[in-house]
Amino acid sequence: MPASRTRRILAYAYGVLAYLLALATIGYAVGFLANVAVPRSVDVGPTAPAAEAAVVDLALLGLFGLQHSVMARPWFKRRWKHLVPDPVERSTYVVLASGALAVLMWGWRPLPEVVWSVGGVLEPLLWAVYLGGWALMFAAVRMIDGDDLMGLRQVRAYREGRDLEPLDFQTPALYRYVRHPLVTGFLVAFWVTPTMSVGHLLFAGGMTAYALVGVRLEERDLVAAFGDRYRRYRAAVPMFLPRPGRSFAAPPDVPAGDDVDGGR
Repeated sequence: MPASRTRRILAYAYGVLAYLLALATIGYAVGFLANVAVPRSVDVGPTAPAAEAAVVDLALLGLFGLQHSVMARPWFKRRWKHLVPDPVERSTYVVLASGALAVLMWGWRPLPEVVWSVGGVLEPLLWAVYLGGWALMFAAVRMIDGDDLMGLRQVRAYREGRDLEPLDFQTPALYRYVRHPLVTGFLVAFWVTPTMSVGHLLFAGGMTAYALVGVRLEERDLVAAFGDRYRRYRAAVPMFLPRPGRSFAAPPDVPAGDDVDGGR
């Protein structure tokens, strides 16, 4: 088997493994925030004095946010590609992002004091909304070519020996109502819970701060990439919450159907 063919197959296998690692990490995160079916969760794990736990948790949140925000920027990608081949660049980002989230969850120090607790008929309703947040996140990923976001499109093209066609700026389905439905789904999952502990509140607050900063940086990159096309979209569509009865009608030069969150 020619060496080039071997490299193509190995790159594809690496991309598939990166994808599976990301799915496993996100699956763990669902249990982590719900305190269900995982050995360590937001409220279950190694104990430490409150001040020490807060410092450790904030450091872990900072590490996660730094990795995601810096490595997603175009200037970093340009330098990073001198070290990592183009076909596996996105897959490598996925591996490191999954690793950062895994370290955050495994190193988390619980702060179990209860901030609020809701029971009765509202409890299953809140759990349903919590799971709905994750469902929204997955739906939003699928709408913007999730294979590209997770690196599969890149390694598939490399395996098949064809050039990777760039994705255009497009506004499918949910993206006509909010600019960042993926982030909306995450925020719902972070904040909606029947029982909110101090540690969970710290996690939700830290991840929300990261999301807000990350979205601003991403939109700056999208304006640089798409100019007035994205400015018109940004002016017409709210960031996280839809306006009732209104959606974005794409102008003729903005085809419908794909990547709005492409800077991530």
